[in-house]
Amino acid sequence: MQVYLCAMVITFRLDEIARAAAGFWEAAGNKKVMAFYGQMGAGKTTFIHALCRAKGTAGTLSSPTFSIINEYPYPDGVIYHIDLYRLNQEEDAFKAGVEDCLYSGNICLVEWPERAEALFPPETLHVQVEVIDEQTRKVRVKS
Repeated sequence: MQVYLCAMVITFRLDEIARAAAGFWEAAGNKKVMAFYGQMGAGKTTFIHALCRAKGTAGTLSSPTFSIINEYPYPDGVIYHIDLYRLNQEEDAFKAGVEDCLYSGNICLVEWPERAEALFPPETLHVQVEVIDEQTRKVRVKS
C-alpha cells in the first residue's frame, strides 16, 4: 500500500483494503463529503464498505442502488452511503433528500456524483477509483 498525502494516491491490493481505508480516513482528516467516481465494477461500493467498517459500523452493509440512500450508524454519528446511478436528473436527487444528507454535517460517501454535481458543497473530496488489475485498485483524491 502506498499513501501520498499531496494529491492523495492510495494503491492497494484487495486483501489490503482495510488498511487502505484506515489510511484514507487518516489522510482525509475532517472532510465529510466524498464523491466517488469510476467505471462500473471499479470497486467504489467495495471501498466505501471498507471505509464504513474502518469507522466502526456494525451490521449489514449493502449497495444503495435501489434505495438511493443507506444510513449506517457508527460510534461518532451517521454515515450516508448514496448511489445516484439510477437518477435521470438532478431534480431526482433533490427529491430523494440527497441535498439534506450532503449538508447534514454527517459523513456522506456518494457513488455516481456526476448525476447531480451542482448539489455538492465546495469542500467535497473527489475520489477516483481505478482498476489496475483483478486484485489491485488505485484511489486518487482531489479536494
